[in-house]
This record gives sequence, C-alpha cells and structure tokens, in this order.
Amino acid sequence: MTNPRLAGRYAKSLLDLAKEQNQVAAVHNDMKWLHAVCKSNADFTALLRSPIIKADKKQSIISAVTEDKINSLTAAFIQLLVRKARESSLPEIAAALIDQYNEINNIQKVKITTAAAITNDQQQAIMANIKTAIPGKSFEIETAVNDELIGGFTLETAGQLVDASILRDLKDIKKQFLNNEFIHKIR
Repeated sequence: MTNPRLAGRYAKSLLDLAKEQNQVAAVHNDMKWLHAVCKSNADFTALLRSPIIKADKKQSIISAVTEDKINSLTAAFIQLLVRKARESSLPEIAAALIDQYNEINNIQKVKITTAAAITNDQQQAIMANIKTAIPGKSFEIETAVNDELIGGFTLETAGQLVDASILRDLKDIKKQFLNNEFIHKIR
C-alpha cells in the first residue's frame, strides 16, 4: 500500500541530509537509478513489498543489486529503511525525492508520447515550443511510444495533457457522427 505522506517525509529527510553533506546530486542520481530499477523490474518491487521475505535476506539482495551503483549515503539510507521495515516504500520515496529535487531546482517533467519513435530534431522542435510557452524553467524529458495513437503525439506536463494525436481526432469524429442532429430531422 502506498503512503505518499510517509514517502514525502523520508525523501525530505534524505534530501536534507544530502544537502548537509554536499551530496545532493549523487543522491538524486541514485534515486533516479533506483526508481528506474523499480519501474522496470516488477520482481524487485515485489521483493521489497513481500512480508514473507525476512529483513536480512532483503538487505543482502538489495546490497547485491545496488553494489557499486549507489553512494554510501544512499546505501545507509536503504539500510535504515530495511531496519525500520519501510523498504516497501522505497519506490515511492525515490519518486518523492526526485519530485522534491525537481521542485527545488525549478525542473519540470515533460512526457512526450508518439506513435513511432521520435527523432532528436522533432524532440528539439517540440521542446522549443514548450520553452517559449513556459519560460524560466528547465525540463526533464521522457519519451514513450504508443502505436495506438496512430500518429501525432501527446504531451504531459505539470498536470496538463495536450493531445494532438490522430486517435483523438478519430474519436472526436466518431462523437460527431453519433450526435449528428441532421439524422433526427430526416426521420
């Protein structure tokens, strides 16, 4: 079960400690890596959330996975989570820390979903438009491919969705045909 409040508090504590030790960038990179591991590997996330696996086994598996990939502060933080039986919240804590870091550094996430893989030039053109629309921000870009869009793209940022896909256009046309007032007048 996710607990965003708990995740936010642990993330803030880790971020504050990282600031004190001048390791903010390293901890942020570690959490981005851990977040990517948790997103891409369902087995690792299931291990973290399993009530059956004992804490010492979890700690040894986590240490084996993260060995030489994260710094000592992040490793100590993960050990603390395991000791406090909070390791199941690690994916949420990583996401919360990334969000807090982005807020502090004025970085906004942008997710571009296209029907086919996007080229660098296309990505740069879209980002140029975004930068003129939202000045004064840095952007972290995530791209995804969803062939159901048929063509065009969707863009998500700051809780807003811009849908410029052919799939949406086809759905709009379908609604227009279903709500056609002229059919009722003919009958």
